[in-house]
Amino acid sequence: MTFPKNFLWGGATAANQIEGAYDVDDKGLSVTDITTAGSLDAPRMLTYKLNGKLEKTPAMPGAGLPEGAVGAIDPNSYYPNHVAIDFYHHYKEDIKMFADMGFKVFRLSIAWTRIFQKGDEEKPNQAGLDFYRNVFEECKKYGIEPLVTISHYEDPLCLSEKYHDWGDRKMIDMYVKYAKTLFEEYKGLVKYWLTFNEINTTLLMLNSFGNKVDDDKVYQHAYQKLHYQFVASARAVKLAHEIDPNYVVGNMICGIVDYPLTPDPKDILLNRHMWEQDIFYCGGMHNARVSIQHLLSVFGRNITYILTSLNKIKRTCLKVLLTCTPSLTT
Repeated sequence: MTFPKNFLWGGATAANQIEGAYDVDDKGLSVTDITTAGSLDAPRMLTYKLNGKLEKTPAMPGAGLPEGAVGAIDPNSYYPNHVAIDFYHHYKEDIKMFADMGFKVFRLSIAWTRIFQKGDEEKPNQAGLDFYRNVFEECKKYGIEPLVTISHYEDPLCLSEKYHDWGDRKMIDMYVKYAKTLFEEYKGLVKYWLTFNEINTTLLMLNSFGNKVDDDKVYQHAYQKLHYQFVASARAVKLAHEIDPNYVVGNMICGIVDYPLTPDPKDILLNRHMWEQDIFYCGGMHNARVSIQHLLSVFGRNITYILTSLNKIKRTCLKVLLTCTPSLTT
C-alpha cells in the first residue's frame, strides 16, 4: 500500500505556539497571553489583577479567574507565547524551510485577537488580516496548502471575562462574525478550515492527564460550553458553504488513548465508557458518517439527554466533512 499522490503531508502549529508578537500591530490580549509557563513540579498559572494587586491562580480544567478579577500581565512571570519562535516576523524563512522539508500542507491557526482585538468590535483589524494574507500567499508560493484552524485555545480575554469562557450563548454570534470575516477575506486563498481545535478537551481534561474534577457545577459549565461551541461550529460550517461551496470545513479531535488504573474488568469497562464520552461523543456528533441512532446507542448511558435536546435542524447542521486527530503520542 502506498500513499496517494495527492496526500497532504506536512505539519501543524498554532498561533499561540509560534507567532510571538503578542502585543504588536494592535493585537488584543487572549486567554493564552495571561497563561504562564509550567513545569513537572509547578502548574501553569493565570495572572490577573484583583483589588489593585497582581495575583495568580492555577490554569486547571474548569478553572477561571475569581469574581471581579481582570486578566493582566505580570512583568515578573514568563509567558512562552509572548515571543515563541517569532513567526510573526520570520514567517517567510520558516515557510521556506517547510517547503525544503517537502511540506504539502501547513496547518496553522489564526489568533482571534489579531482580527478582533476584544472580540466584539464592529470592524476587523486590517493589520491582522494583512498578516495572515501574506502568510497564505507565501505558502501558495511554495505549493503548500494552508489548513486553517479558526479557534485554537485563544479566545479574546475580554470575551472570556465577560461571558465566563463560553458560558453565554452570545459567544456564538461573536464567533460566527469572526469566522465569516475569515471566510470572506481568504476566499480563493484557503480551502481547508477547522472550526475548533480539539473541541473535546472541554470534557477530556476533566478526568485525564492526572486531573480529577468532582464539582457538578464544573461539569454543567463544560457541557454548556461544549453545546454552544457545537452550535457555533454548525453555523460556521453552514455559512462557509454559502460563501464558497468549495470550502472543506471540519473539526479537530484530541484522540489520546487512556489506560485503566488496574486490570480489573470494572476499571477496564469504566475506562472504555469515559473514552466514549470524551472522544466518540464530540467526534461522532460532527461526523457525517455517524448516525444519531448510533450515537444514542453508544452514549445512552450518561448523556442521552444532551443528544435528545438537539432538534432535527441542529443535528443536520452539526455534521462536517473533515475530521482531524493529532499524532502527538506516536
